[in-house]
Amino acid sequence: MTKTKTRSAPAALPLNTILAGDCIDEMNRLPEASVDLIFADPPYNLQLRGQLHRPDNSQVDAVDDHWDQFASFDAYDRFTRDWLAAARRLLKPDGAIWVIGSYHNIFRVGAALQDAGYWILNDVVWRKSNPMPNFRGKRFTNAHETMIWASRDEGAKYTFNYEALKALNEGIQMRSDWVLPICTGHERLKDDNGDKAHPTQKPESLLHRVLVGSTNPGDVVLDPFFGTGTTGAVAKMLGRDFIGIEREESYRRVAEKRIGRVRRFDREALEVSASKRAEPRVPFGQLVERGMLRPGEELFSMNRRHKAKVRADGTLIGDDIKGSIHQVGAKLEGAPSCNGWTYWCFKRDGQTVPIDVLRQQIRAEMRN
Repeated sequence: MTKTKTRSAPAALPLNTILAGDCIDEMNRLPEASVDLIFADPPYNLQLRGQLHRPDNSQVDAVDDHWDQFASFDAYDRFTRDWLAAARRLLKPDGAIWVIGSYHNIFRVGAALQDAGYWILNDVVWRKSNPMPNFRGKRFTNAHETMIWASRDEGAKYTFNYEALKALNEGIQMRSDWVLPICTGHERLKDDNGDKAHPTQKPESLLHRVLVGSTNPGDVVLDPFFGTGTTGAVAKMLGRDFIGIEREESYRRVAEKRIGRVRRFDREALEVSASKRAEPRVPFGQLVERGMLRPGEELFSMNRRHKAKVRADGTLIGDDIKGSIHQVGAKLEGAPSCNGWTYWCFKRDGQTVPIDVLRQQIRAEMRN
């Protein structure tokens, strides 16, 4: 159950809780190096001048809330430096941060990130498939926002679920331009008066991609500008723990109700595609040691053009060429390299079987 707390100094990390108060004060009270990921949607400091109207003279519900207003660029920059410093203290050594913004603020935030010691990994353009039109017709339609993804330090390790993002994108490498719709219809939260509960509510699809790509189940995700709780709702669904910080009571109430309705996906559904590089290493010789392949047994190339014999030490010999499964395959094909696991196969009961099947059997045993 999600609940709101107003605290002085916590003894432990307040997981799955919305903290009431100023984000900098609240972050400074949390334990150092305790958070895996931070997703921050800070005030954009929109430089709006006057009211915005549609062609029919109806007024646009633009962002004019007090929390988005700063006296000057200097004031905004001081605020940015302070909350980024507090955030960096909370990140684990292998932690990372995402910050989203518009042209009004993202360049200033990017410079502050680098000045604070973060290491920028990517900037990602969220291209809105259904942006709000430019009613004045004096500029381009603002059809995108920019996210900056950064590790805590240069050279630090960080989570990047490359294969999972590739699977989300139908087997194609995920690019840094994401086409996703803004909140509309049932996803757009409303207050008791039927108005937008928050003017800049982010779509769950955006947070789904961020969290699947850069966190793992059980990770702690902090959102210092929690708003109506999109980060918390998606984190809960995906089996991540969250901490939200929000000073506006009306937003906290909406977020509490929203997250209370969310059900976490079951454990099996939370599993994502892992990189093969992360799999346990299995030497080919282990297949020979365990009798899965025998010395003297013949292996055949998948293209049927070549064959080689297995030796007792886990090497192959074929056409007077000796070496590993990779070296022999490469020499026979006249190629600079070869993945022997996908190149060689063997015969069992009249069937041709890739040797990688045996490697996967051993890996499955390692996991159990």
